Amino acid sequence: MKIRENKAHKLNIAYLGGGSRGWAWRLMADLALEESLSGMVRLYDLDFAAAQENEAIGNSLLQRPETKGKWRYQAVTSLKEALSGADFVIISILPGTFQEMASDVHTPEEYGIYQSVGDTVGPGGLMRALRTIPIYVDFAEKIRAYSPKAWVINYTNPMSLCTRTLYEVFPGIKAFGCCHEVFHTQDLLAAMLADIAGIKGLTRNDIKINVLGINHFTWINQATYQGTDLFPMYRAFVDKYYTEGFQLAGEANWQDDVFRCANRVKFDLFKKYGLIAAAGDRHLAEFMPAKMYLKDPATVEQWRFQLTPVRFRIKQKEDNDRFRSRVIAGEEQFPLTPSGEEGVRQIKALVGLDDLVTNINLPNQGQMEGVPAGAVIETNALLTGGQLRPVVAGAFPSDVQNLTIRHIYNQETILQAALKKDVNLAFRAFINDPLVQIDPQQAEALFTRMLENIKEYLPGWVN
Repeated sequence: MKIRENKAHKLNIAYLGGGSRGWAWRLMADLALEESLSGMVRLYDLDFAAAQENEAIGNSLLQRPETKGKWRYQAVTSLKEALSGADFVIISILPGTFQEMASDVHTPEEYGIYQSVGDTVGPGGLMRALRTIPIYVDFAEKIRAYSPKAWVINYTNPMSLCTRTLYEVFPGIKAFGCCHEVFHTQDLLAAMLADIAGIKGLTRNDIKINVLGINHFTWINQATYQGTDLFPMYRAFVDKYYTEGFQLAGEANWQDDVFRCANRVKFDLFKKYGLIAAAGDRHLAEFMPAKMYLKDPATVEQWRFQLTPVRFRIKQKEDNDRFRSRVIAGEEQFPLTPSGEEGVRQIKALVGLDDLVTNINLPNQGQMEGVPAGAVIETNALLTGGQLRPVVAGAFPSDVQNLTIRHIYNQETILQAALKKDVNLAFRAFINDPLVQIDPQQAEALFTRMLENIKEYLPGWVN
């Protein structure tokens, strides 16, 4: 055990996207609060100044009395410097700028296509993937060259395609994708137990689930609390709140916060398919035919969630930049509160300090039936002692399988289009998406406009 403890206090983490104002800050807080781990975090970002600012924030935490994990942070200028000797590689990047994101999200609105997020599927998800995949090709090649034995944890969307690209380029990579959407559904089930059964004070960790699907379109087909099947109770819960929706206590109202929802889409999918959809309504809606939940802004409002405008994300970045400046100037203190993410728990498990079962995104090795081998899916896995073992999740009923497999095959088409720089193949993936229910000529015009808007990220593409 002593050897493991020594190793856990000499870890090297490479953070690609180390100027992050979200995921990086959450990791910093969680690392500072975990006494069993310490080491070095190297921050790589195309915005080197942002990485330097995060370096200053991270190193300032060493002076805080509540800091338990002793970490040093260093901003670096090359992937080689970041990756060399890394035990773990964490990736959270924004592929492109808000200008490209605005094209992803808002250009389709001119053609009557509405997207609530625009980063995973739909026209926006496809365009984001086309400019992200080449970046991940480079990441995979550099990881193979400089840290081939490192564990790679991806947070970037589109999650499935980012993870799939890493394995396509470097089959021996030890990579998986992490997403917190399932956690929120477990929180909802804990709130259900308080509301329906009067069992209060539970957390998501008290709810045991079986997870299967793809990222942001993940489903639960088994849920228990202390061995009790929760599906009959969830059915009563859905019936009770189907019309008005339900939000967790203390959570901002869905009308006031673009990231919130009243779970009505989740409830409707349960009524239709009998499984618990385990992602936020904003994400779930984008995987379904356009007329169901995203027909127009009025329909979105009826389902009690919001479209997320890019102007909101721009303001959020501006607010975070001002906050970071105040922290560096000593005018405000960086909050050391648990993020609720599982990255640090995963690291602990993989260095042998703990065991953890959690949902992750990983190529299918037989853990899910009816899905091609190698397709990146989201199921539970056991992380323990330097190993990651997928948990057999079973299969979907045929109707949910049909909804999901369409996206799995379309994601593979997108990957091949990006790798081959094939415009025609990319367009075929574009019109195969269930949100693109418009006239073929309009679809071609929209696709051409959106591709033109990101052309600087697509050198060498030909028809």
